[in-house]
Amino acid sequence: MKICDLRATRALASLRLPRMNILTPGNTVYTRPVAKVMISIPDKLLERIDGFVATAHETRSGFLQRLAERELELTERHDRDEIERLLDQIQPIDFGGVSAAQLIREDRESH
Repeated sequence: MKICDLRATRALASLRLPRMNILTPGNTVYTRPVAKVMISIPDKLLERIDGFVATAHETRSGFLQRLAERELELTERHDRDEIERLLDQIQPIDFGGVSAAQLIREDRESH
């Protein structure tokens, strides 16, 4: 038996669970407990997804997981690029020849 962390539940302690048998063909491999989710998808879109995954020899879950990972990575990359763009726009501040450190010291000493 393997000790598994039930991260998708509110379990307070780990439980001993048997390894999950692979009951489906394809590339689905359950190496640890995974969260199961129920989502609503229009029938026509589901038919298109099923057609695609059958041709690609992929599971529906694997396909949707891959798309979610790709979308999240694109969003994170866009966010990083936007932060870099904004940081590049920051210009140095002219304190009239006095360093920011000197201004901070003077402010601290004045209190």
